[in-house]
Amino acid sequence: MSINATLFVQMIVFAILVWFTMKFVWPPIARALDERAQKIADGLAAADKAKSELAAANKRVEQELATSRNENAQRLADAERRGQAIIEEAKVRASEEGAKIIASAKAEAEQQTIQAREALRDQVAQLAVKGAEQILRKEVNPAVHADLLTRLKTEL
Repeated sequence: MSINATLFVQMIVFAILVWFTMKFVWPPIARALDERAQKIADGLAAADKAKSELAAANKRVEQELATSRNENAQRLADAERRGQAIIEEAKVRASEEGAKIIASAKAEAEQQTIQAREALRDQVAQLAVKGAEQILRKEVNPAVHADLLTRLKTEL
């Protein structure tokens, strides 16, 4: 065989191999590559979409956190104001209660003073009667002289 015939046969075999490859081998490989490229593109699009959704979710979370911080600060301020109001109310009630207790104590002290004066008047009247008995050297009857003793108590 000559080199030309071998070269010609090899070219024909090569052409058949190229035709066979283009007809039966290349389309499934190209389809697989296209599918893979599509999957990669879909994955990248999904990743971009997920990034944007994550950014939006982070923004919403930050807004919710800011809102809850503001609400908590407001509730804390309200609670402090309520606490101060309760303290002031308790102070007012305590001062009123203290004033009532002081008034009651004053009234009781006044009552005890009156009772002590009455007791002193009785004792002074009895001492005056005993003094008069000793001066007169005679017994003074309290029943007989009740009017005199009553006048003496009122004068004291």
